[in-house]
Amino acid sequence: MPHSLDFNCDLGEGCGDDAAIMPWISSANIACGGHAGDEGSMRATLRLCRAHGVAAGAHPGYADPAHFGRRALALPPGEIAALVRDQLARLAAIAAEEGVRLTHVKPHGALYNVAADDPAVAEAIAAAVAGFDPALVLVGLSGSQLPAAGAAAGLRVAHEVFAERGYDRHGRLLPRGAPGAVLDSLDAALAQVREFVRHGRVIAADGTPVPLHADTLCLHGDRPDAPAFARALHTALVAEGLRIRPLAAA
Repeated sequence: MPHSLDFNCDLGEGCGDDAAIMPWISSANIACGGHAGDEGSMRATLRLCRAHGVAAGAHPGYADPAHFGRRALALPPGEIAALVRDQLARLAAIAAEEGVRLTHVKPHGALYNVAADDPAVAEAIAAAVAGFDPALVLVGLSGSQLPAAGAAAGLRVAHEVFAERGYDRHGRLLPRGAPGAVLDSLDAALAQVREFVRHGRVIAADGTPVPLHADTLCLHGDRPDAPAFARALHTALVAEGLRIRPLAAA
C-alpha cells in the first residue's frame, strides 16, 4: 500500500463547482484554452489553487471545444507538440502574473487516451513539455506510453489511476459510452479506490484483476456530483492511512 498519494481533479472547464472541490484535492489540472478555458477561468482557478495550497498544472487538449476535447483528431506529431506548447505557455503566463508556479502537465480527454497507446503522440507531448520547462511533471495513464515517453525525455513522470472511470483488462480506460465506462455511484468509486489502495489493482469490467502502479488519483471535475465525490474520496483515502500530498511534494 502506498504511504502517500496525490489527489487531482480536472478544473477550470466552466462546467463544475471548482470552489467546492478545491478544499479536498492536492493538485488541479487547469483547462488552458483547447477543449475549454479562457483567461478568466484560468485566472480564477489559479487563484483558488493559491488560496487552498493546491498544486496547479496545465490540462492541454485538442482544440475542439464543440466536442469537449473528447474526439480524437488525426494531427501530425508537430501539431500535437505545438498545441501542447501553446496552451502551456498561455496558462504559464497567467500563472506568473498570479504568483503561482506550475508543477505538472496532464493532457486532456482524447489526447490523453491517444497518447497512452501511440508512441509518436506521447513523444510529441513529452518533447513539448521538456522543451518548455523540464522541471514539470508529466502525468499519464498508469503503465502507458505517455509516462514512458516522459521518462525517456528526462522528465519526472506520474502514473495516474482514476476514481470513477472503468477499465478494460489491459489497464486502459473504457471508451465513454461503453457499459461501465463511468462509475456513476459513489459506492462504486469508493470500492475501486479501496481496491487500488489495498491491493494495488483495479477490477476490469470483465472481472479481470489489473495490477496498476500510481502516483496520483484523478476525479473528473465536470460531473455534477464532483464536490461530494471529492470530499468522500478524500475522507476514504485518509481513513486508509494515506497522506494526500501534491506531486511537487512527493
